[in-house]
Amino acid sequence: MRTDGGAAAVELTVHDEPCRDAAEVIDDGLGTANEAAAPMHEVRALQCYVRSADGQVLGGAVGRTWGLCAELQQLWVAPTHRGQGLGTRLVRAFEQRAIERGCRLGYLETFSFQAPVLYRALGYEVAATIEGYAPGIAKHLMTRVLGGS
Repeated sequence: MRTDGGAAAVELTVHDEPCRDAAEVIDDGLGTANEAAAPMHEVRALQCYVRSADGQVLGGAVGRTWGLCAELQQLWVAPTHRGQGLGTRLVRAFEQRAIERGCRLGYLETFSFQAPVLYRALGYEVAATIEGYAPGIAKHLMTRVLGGS
């Protein structure tokens, strides 16, 4: 779609497949704008892993902390090791390190087919739900005050 506005004509394109070079421009531009607006250098990665005796990764909790907030972005345990409490141990280790960094709020997003039951059992509460992904599937934003029971 071509539009003429101002001093120069621009072209708007729509893509169904990733356009990597253009996406990098957007990522870089957004990164620069974010750095100018907020102390993004204070965002710190936080990762916890469970490994077998031979060093194989059996599960992990991956996220970040910033200010008073800790975001758990990914939690995964190998199917053969599920149901043994490893997910709980990973979340609790993640939270403990976040508390040591001064965090007071934990949050995450999870689909209804993932682990909302686990997170509820760990004290997380649904703050928002988005319906409409596929029939019967919703995404939950869940939060928990850290340092509590």
